[in-house]
Amino acid sequence: MRVVSYNLREHTAKGEIRSLAEDNDADVLCLQEADTKDIPDEFGEFALAASTHNNRLGLAAYYRRSRFELLGTNVYALKKSMHDRVMSPAHERLLAMHLADRQSGRDVLIGSFHAAPLTATNALRKKQVESAHRLMRALAPGVPMLMVGDFNYPWFHGGLRKHIERDGFVLTRSSTPTYLGYKYVKGHFDFATSYDLKIEDVVTLPAGVSDHRPILVRAQGL
Repeated sequence: MRVVSYNLREHTAKGEIRSLAEDNDADVLCLQEADTKDIPDEFGEFALAASTHNNRLGLAAYYRRSRFELLGTNVYALKKSMHDRVMSPAHERLLAMHLADRQSGRDVLIGSFHAAPLTATNALRKKQVESAHRLMRALAPGVPMLMVGDFNYPWFHGGLRKHIERDGFVLTRSSTPTYLGYKYVKGHFDFATSYDLKIEDVVTLPAGVSDHRPILVRAQGL
């Protein structure tokens, strides 16, 4: 299974959506910072599973119809940071979809996730990740899970890794840093967490218009 995740940087990279999915032979495409009123319901073999509606810049996810059947979706609000309370940029920070894999006959949960910004604490982001995992599990208990997106967690991954391992999750970073926005702020912002899946690798893809580089997650186990 091939899953691409991309932060569109306030929707500026909207023109790259189709080529990103098709050129990388993706099965699923997860987006962050998308203007969900300005994205297609479908393109090529891909259908829009769901998107957020209450955020100015939100989340969206597409799946390849020939590979998957969509069984269900949900959008979730997570614990707010001070930035969220003051600026009100977003409160729906997780989009989860339940898919049936036509190839293997197994189900899988995939989430598009966007954590609170760097102005928040790592402790808050840990709670958001933990809550996101719990909410996804509740959507389809016992099903393998993959959550991708912008975790806004460029440093000190060891603490987050240990935190989620207690619940059986694995953190897999991209091959090279994914954020290019500021001269002195670089790191692995975009990565994957998984449960009951074997992650072959997470590849950082070439930069586009966004200040984030997209990632490609290759997973086995379905």
